[in-house]
Amino acid sequence: MNSSDFPVGFRFSGMASGIKETGMLDLGLIVSDSPANCAGVFTRNKVIAAPLLLTKPRVAQGKCQAILVNSGNANACTGSEGLQVAEATLELLASELQIAGDLVSVASTGVIGQLLPLAPFISGIPQLVNNLSPDQVHTVAEAMMTTDAFSKIAVATEKGNQNYRILGLAKGAGMIHPNMATMLGFVLTDAQVNTELLNYALYRAVEKSFNSITVDGDTSTNDMVLLLANGAANSAVIEPDSYEAEKFCQHLECVLLDLAKMIVRDGEGATKLVQIRVVGAENEGSARLVACSVATSSLVKTAFFGEDANWGRIIAAVGYSGVDVDPNRIDISFNQVPVAGNGLAVGADKEAEATKVLQLDEFTVTIDLHQGEAESSYYTSDLNYEYIKINADYRT
Repeated sequence: MNSSDFPVGFRFSGMASGIKETGMLDLGLIVSDSPANCAGVFTRNKVIAAPLLLTKPRVAQGKCQAILVNSGNANACTGSEGLQVAEATLELLASELQIAGDLVSVASTGVIGQLLPLAPFISGIPQLVNNLSPDQVHTVAEAMMTTDAFSKIAVATEKGNQNYRILGLAKGAGMIHPNMATMLGFVLTDAQVNTELLNYALYRAVEKSFNSITVDGDTSTNDMVLLLANGAANSAVIEPDSYEAEKFCQHLECVLLDLAKMIVRDGEGATKLVQIRVVGAENEGSARLVACSVATSSLVKTAFFGEDANWGRIIAAVGYSGVDVDPNRIDISFNQVPVAGNGLAVGADKEAEATKVLQLDEFTVTIDLHQGEAESSYYTSDLNYEYIKINADYRT
């Protein structure tokens, strides 16, 4: 992946500002050369951090030119003082870039309940602006990280009737669950797309990606995904309800799903990436409920870690999902290996084969309800000792 894969008209910068005592990168900046159309999706947590209180109404206006993100401190549950700090960082950046404050979005991630220091922004923002470059995407991706083991970047390119690129950056490893998760996502494109289509495309893609993953069942106070389209590719405008609009939606879904899978793969302590695929459901909503129930089961997730093909835990999670299922018609398989048919074990030989599947880093559990034609998927990780260790020591 190189800068030719990235949408034109965007520049990036990241640095270690001192917010993190470790000296790691903790402050990032994304700037579009011109105001971009934008859309956003935000946490549904009722406890909302200061940066979201500022960013959400700005994004609702449909324009954004700069995104300032910090890690190491969430600036959440910090009251009016925290809001004042967030406003000050926004104003500092707007002044340095010489753009309107309404065009700046701010995002934070890290420890909740600690006031975000302003000093790193006062000294850091001029450096960030001075170092802006089209090929410094990786520095922003790294500056967003908290307990992440690796940075997360994904791209897609359209070279048909249109000619544009989509770039996505995300962070997240723990407190991952729908609506949304402890994650930040920034998606950029040089396509010409109006805000109506951006909103539709983003909500659709988020439901199939970031809202279809789970690591531990927790969501946080700072979560957001922003989508910016600056039109710098100079391709034709992508009209809503067109063939090109559907292609754009599909490209966006691919980028976000790639990022979502990276988040699960990087789940705190995770050793497995598992797709829970529910088929044969009466409708998509039912399939989604069943997939979520299985994907969030601690007993299922610990069985994955133990590489135990314990399909009994899976069918039990199907049963308490809230969907009216017939247990005598349920089939379960690991990859292509059946372990249960019509709600009954298929034999020790197949379970032994399935155990080998569980030794893989990535596999699919397919649950067939035999009630209809609908299907849905969730992506989950295993749950192990390392997750407890990471979160027990998070603030120390």
